[in-house]
Amino acid sequence: MIVGVPKEIKTEEYRVSMTPAGVKELVKRGHRVIVQEGAGAGAGFKDEDYKGVGAEIVKTLEEVYDKAELIVKVKEPQPEEYKLLHEGHILFTYLHLAADENLTRALMERKIVGIAYETVETDDGYLPLLAPMSEIAGKMAPQEGAKYLEKPQGGLGVLLGGVPGVPPAKVVVIGAGTVGMSATMVAAGMGADVTLMDINVERLRRAEEIIPANVKTLFSTDYTIREAVKNADLVIGAVLITGAKAPKILTRDILREMKEGAVLVDVSIDQGGISEFSRPTTHKDPVFVAEGVVHYCVANMPGAVPRTSTFALTNSTLKYVIKLADMGWKDAVRSDKSLARGVNLVKGFITHKAVAEAFGLDYHPVEEFI
Repeated sequence: MIVGVPKEIKTEEYRVSMTPAGVKELVKRGHRVIVQEGAGAGAGFKDEDYKGVGAEIVKTLEEVYDKAELIVKVKEPQPEEYKLLHEGHILFTYLHLAADENLTRALMERKIVGIAYETVETDDGYLPLLAPMSEIAGKMAPQEGAKYLEKPQGGLGVLLGGVPGVPPAKVVVIGAGTVGMSATMVAAGMGADVTLMDINVERLRRAEEIIPANVKTLFSTDYTIREAVKNADLVIGAVLITGAKAPKILTRDILREMKEGAVLVDVSIDQGGISEFSRPTTHKDPVFVAEGVVHYCVANMPGAVPRTSTFALTNSTLKYVIKLADMGWKDAVRSDKSLARGVNLVKGFITHKAVAEAFGLDYHPVEEFI
């Protein structure tokens, strides 16, 4: 199969979908890999690194899409990429369709097969392709929160870890999944007073076994969330409903009760965000203020550490890319239930229930097409 690796064009996105080591594995198996010139530069990979393992370097985005059958990306296609996609393409990337109706309808019109990293799911509910970026975003969240708590950045002027005689910042992490646990451990390591919240008691019970003494757990309800964030200096949104839009937990009324200059790092923004005011921002212009709360809503947080992120992403996606290239999408999906759950679109039809429900579209199980 011909596999295409385009250069990411989303604002301030420096990751690339595959390392040279990943390309080498595909070439070794007899596949042709086309890499756009400069695709790996942001992550520290030169065109010569890809050439050296057998990739073909092309100059333009158009050439990648024109020649490749399987397009492997990091982020969802941008509007200028829509027209380059056509029936017969297999697109394997983070899609987050439930948060973007325009993207969903554009990809339906192009009649591609769209497989989303974030909905590839094992039988026990683990999301193997979302996990590495979730870990990175979670670890970054307290760092970014600490930065925007500084007064020159518009924050309260609070040091996350405090100093002797002065209490540390109060951090509330909403969601105890991969993002939430990563954020909790880093915030605790920075010395903050952390509250970890979730609606799953068993998840909180497991968290209690590993969290340090400066972290407490709290069951999430409308009331407990309101009371917790009212006193928080930093809130980290780490809620995920697989494939679906994130719930708007922080309403206007709740935000009004928070401290002026408190910070929300909304890692859930890829799925729409947990604040009533959340909207995607970029690394170039990362924050805005709503109801006195500083909102950090960068939709590609791991893009700021592209070298770490690219290695972590390829480590996780490569086995699925190999399977798709070796077997074709239909046989690959038949052989792997986890991958089947990742199929969101097939030739104009929505094959993920949560995406269909988000926009009132008809849902067609992927089994109809394989």
